[in-house]
Amino acid sequence: MKIDGLQICVIGGGIGGMAAALALQQRGARVTVLEQAEALTEVGAGLQISANGMAVLRALGVVDDPGRVAQLSHGTVLRDYRRGRVVSRLPAPSAGPTWYFHRADLLDVLQKAAERAGVSIRLNARVTNVRKHPAEAEIALQDGTRLRAEFAVAADGGRSGIRPILNGTEAPAFTHQVAWRSTVPWTDHEAEPMASLTMGPGRHVVTYPLRKQSMLNIVAVEERSDWREEGWRLRGDPEDLWARFSDFSGPAGAALAQVQDVHLWALFLRPVAQKWQNGRVALLGDAAHPTLPFMAQGACLALEDAWILARSFDEQSGVRRALEAYESTRKSRARKVVAAAGANARNFHLRGPARLAAQAALALIGPRLTRRYDWIYDYDPTA
Repeated sequence: MKIDGLQICVIGGGIGGMAAALALQQRGARVTVLEQAEALTEVGAGLQISANGMAVLRALGVVDDPGRVAQLSHGTVLRDYRRGRVVSRLPAPSAGPTWYFHRADLLDVLQKAAERAGVSIRLNARVTNVRKHPAEAEIALQDGTRLRAEFAVAADGGRSGIRPILNGTEAPAFTHQVAWRSTVPWTDHEAEPMASLTMGPGRHVVTYPLRKQSMLNIVAVEERSDWREEGWRLRGDPEDLWARFSDFSGPAGAALAQVQDVHLWALFLRPVAQKWQNGRVALLGDAAHPTLPFMAQGACLALEDAWILARSFDEQSGVRRALEAYESTRKSRARKVVAAAGANARNFHLRGPARLAAQAALALIGPRLTRRYDWIYDYDPTA
């Protein structure tokens, strides 16, 4: 189906929404992004984009030279929380390198590319409802404005306001895990730019460099039941973080000791949506398949969605058939990746003899461990 001239609204100006807007605009659509915030900003935090996500960014033409905006990964080192002892080293996936982006930097390159392509971006545009009509979608804004488009894409995050319109009300399940996020200056320029995963009983810490190794991204996760705030922009207390991870030493302990500004949020999980589209409205990214952060695939899945959604219009006739093809292509893979992330949540937090046995096994098979996930990284949605 040719989408030249089709009016499309994308709800949500994050990484997935902006990538979808760009991919659709490049095919000739007239795309408007509706973002409820006053500005397109991201909390200072990093994300990992593996080969499957990089394939989309390259196809969109936004990262011909990723080294300008991202840090190349040299693999991952696994450590024990006591003294930071190295358990194993994991090489970069065979599918291609992983790059570490600051979220704000990736969003910036996507936004600028979208604007150059002609995408219209409306800020302070809070969507309250989307109605399906036979030939269009009607989007209602909080200020009373009503927009009409051939279809709408809901890329409004894990707490999507549009998902319940398609799937009904769903109660999220608290995973009893809380994540802390921060960035600190990175001064150890002699160290190899690798991700570090430090595992302890009921907790783990992930660090990796950003912005030409000037900054270190920190994600510290703990099992906990007394914090249930789902929003991930909530400020935390550095002293509380230090106390909760006080027995972590080695590089992870040194990084945590530098934290002066931190955000935290409770990790809730909703299932992969049963219904991704209704012929005029489609879910994308976390709105369709929220995932725990333990495979570093949230942004990559959203990028995959964006490309496959746009490509579906090259292969199908009519909006309804294109959205149906998008859903059928994406649903199975999303479920598998989300399940893999959930399994890692357990593997990182083993206790007692199980932890020691797992570390012994990692020491033997660690270099081959990345092959277990080749099916994730080898996938090229642009092929």
